[in-house]
This record gives sequence, C-alpha cells and structure tokens, in this order.
Amino acid sequence: MPDQNNDLLAPMPDEQELPAGHKSGFVAVIGRPNVGKSTIMNAILGEKIAIVSPKPQTTRLRQLGILTRDDAQVIFVDTPGIHDPRTTLGEFMVHVAVEALRDADVILFVTDVSQPPTPGDRRITGLIQEAEDVTPVLLALNKTDLLSDIEQLDANSHAYQELVPSATPFHTIAKTSTGVDALLNNLIERLPEGPRYYPKDQLSDTAVRDIVAEMVREKVLFNLEQEVPHGVATEVNEFKERNANMTYISATIYVERDSHKGIIIGKNGRMLKTISQQAREEIEHFIGTRVYLELWVKVLKNWRHDEHALRRLGYRIPRE
Repeated sequence: MPDQNNDLLAPMPDEQELPAGHKSGFVAVIGRPNVGKSTIMNAILGEKIAIVSPKPQTTRLRQLGILTRDDAQVIFVDTPGIHDPRTTLGEFMVHVAVEALRDADVILFVTDVSQPPTPGDRRITGLIQEAEDVTPVLLALNKTDLLSDIEQLDANSHAYQELVPSATPFHTIAKTSTGVDALLNNLIERLPEGPRYYPKDQLSDTAVRDIVAEMVREKVLFNLEQEVPHGVATEVNEFKERNANMTYISATIYVERDSHKGIIIGKNGRMLKTISQQAREEIEHFIGTRVYLELWVKVLKNWRHDEHALRRLGYRIPRE
C-alpha cells in the first residue's frame, strides 16, 4: 500500500549501497485521452495505481507510479490526456500534462495504433518537439490487438513514427502486458545515473484516501452513460481504521445536475449499490482490510467551471 505521507523529494538513505551505475529519473507518460497511458503504467508497476476506464479523460491529476528495482528507480508521471479544453477543469488537466514534460528525463508517448494519427496526436508531437532536443522519447504503439489488418497496422505505425522521427518505437498491448518488458528495459537504459528518491516499497506519492476516491470515480465511469461521468468528482470525507481488519470510509460523489444525482442513485438505489459494491471490493484488495464503504451523492452545480469548487476538489491551475 502506498505511503500516505508526501515528504520533500530528496535522496533516500539505503540500508545497503546501491550498485554502480544505478539509474533513476522521471518518465512523463503522455498521449491523447483513452490510448492506454494508465494501463501501461499499471502493467509496468504490477499493481493498480491509476484508474482506467473506456471513457476518455479518465485521468485528471498528475499521479506518480514508482517502480524500484535493484538497478533502478523509475518514477512514472501519469498525465491526463491532452485535449482541447472546454472547461476550467479541462484547462487544469492540459496544464498538468504539459508541466510533466518540462521536468521529464524520458518522455513516453503512448498512441492508439489501431487508428491513424489524429489532430490530438499531432498537437502532442508539437509539445514533444519542444523538449526532444534534450529529452529522449519512446513511442508506445499501443492496442495492436485491435487491428488484424497487418498492412494497415504497418501504415499506422509508420505514420506515428513520422510524427516523432527521433522516438524509439515499441508495439504494445498494455492490458495483457505484451511488449511492456522490452519497453521498460529500453526506458531504463535512457535514464541518468542517480539515487533512490522514494523508499523501495512505495508505489505512489498520492495519499491513500485520494487513490480510494479515484477508485470510486472509476466505478462511476464504468457504470454510467457518457453524459454523466465528465461531470463527476469524488472526495473521501472519512477514512478510519476501526480495527486491524476493518476500515470505515465515507465518500461523496459530486455531480453538476439534479438529474445526474438521480441517475447515479438509480431506481430504489440500485445503481449506487452497484457502484459501492464494486468500489468496496477493489479498495479492500488495495488496502488489505475489510471495508465498510458509505457513499453519498451531492449536487455541486457547474463545478467544472468554478475555480473555487475546483480548488476544493484538488484541481488548481497556477496563474501567472
């Protein structure tokens, strides 16, 4: 389970000396929405840290996934999909992704190779080109299993490689971890030598209660229609260990409209019960205890356009 404390970033003291040539650094995982960025990061870590769903723009916050091996510590920065923002929340998400590029030691550009490059992919390559003179780029041609036409797969792969000619390409199927080991080994080769910045058993810098809130939101995304999820936010109100085997969690699901509140609750509360049951099972696996999960649904009108509401929910765009 990730550490709940977010200490200042500094080299960690080790119980034993690190091997000569130990690598460490930050990898910005970037791409347009719904191409598999979070799935690739989870596959590399061997643990679910970032939520995933078929809905675009699932990831909203920058989230670190930390992989520690004897020879390296890789700090993955999972970013929101870059898109044309239409809300203040959208502006925040794009800002988070762009900032991650500036501090990266390696850029991992994830694409959906089952489709030709889109205007969104081309927009991202423009951002990458600003950094690639000094930052190596790896290209994950993901979702190869969705395209059985080999000629079309080759054509799409070539089109993506033309967008970033300096990038090293890898064909991957993130959901089955196919091609992920080769991608990871090449990525580590490109990292600079350095110390560990986090304890070897820490998987993320995100507080446990925030990951739990995201797990609840994931189940909303899976169970609801397209128009509702974009207007959903989640917040953990209480997180208490009642004993060694039971944790009490109270969380609120925020929506923008009264009609959406009714959809999430469902007839006789059935939809909310389904969301709660699915979230509870995943949270129990994550934190290692039984969980009593209590969910509430509240209306926070137009929160995606309201900077005060966004700050309250943890989304804040720095202003010049």
